[in-house]
Amino acid sequence: MAEQHVTLERAGAVATVTIRRRDVHNAFNEDVIAQLHAAFVSVAAEASVRAVVLAGEGRSFSAGADLDWMRRAAGFSEAENQRDAAALAAMLDAVATCPCPVIARVQGAAFGGGAGLAAAADIAIAAESARVAFSEVRLGIVPATIARHVVRKIGAGNALALFLTGERFDAARAHAVGLAHRVAADDALDAAVRETLDALLAGGPEAHRAVKELVRRVAAEDAAIDAYAATLIARVRASDEGREGVAAFVEKRAPRWAGG
Repeated sequence: MAEQHVTLERAGAVATVTIRRRDVHNAFNEDVIAQLHAAFVSVAAEASVRAVVLAGEGRSFSAGADLDWMRRAAGFSEAENQRDAAALAAMLDAVATCPCPVIARVQGAAFGGGAGLAAAADIAIAAESARVAFSEVRLGIVPATIARHVVRKIGAGNALALFLTGERFDAARAHAVGLAHRVAADDALDAAVRETLDALLAGGPEAHRAVKELVRRVAAEDAAIDAYAATLIARVRASDEGREGVAAFVEKRAPRWAGG
């Protein structure tokens, strides 16, 4: 039986979903992805839940893919990689389509899939010290599965530049590009989340559900992009460049293409 890495707690009308892997900065593996998915499926079925806080325990929100998971994935076939990517896509979609508002409480590292998770939430509130990166290209892979949520949140131009450079950026820039709704001092992060929850709870719960559906329809994103993204990341991960990038990361060395 898989170790429980994600908890779901209720306090009145508010649910809190927390990734609890502080020793690895709440990095994803297949168990975390499955448990996050299950938590949001559970929340979606509870009409009495009016808002969800999505958090990471400890110093970081989520540092993205777990090192051990990446090491194992380096040996996966294209079909196995596609299965993993489809599971991640389904989890992110469960967050994004949760009927009630979802607030991401972002502190420390929000890298790769962790940044994608923040983008899938309706509202992200970031601590001043938070750092964000879509660093996949530096591993020779692409941010395919998270792309739909990130592009929808920050626009194609911002996403393209940040995806191409893989650079780390701070909470102020995350706010400027639209990834973070609000930035708070580190010691005021929980207060900022509480203020936003209070604002949400002042609205009508049925109106919130209608607003979320309205915005999804207006945005008119094609969910079929998930199938394309899963196929793309599976192909890239299984490529020579993808395998070299992951191997270099695991071995703590520069990949062959680094530096020109």
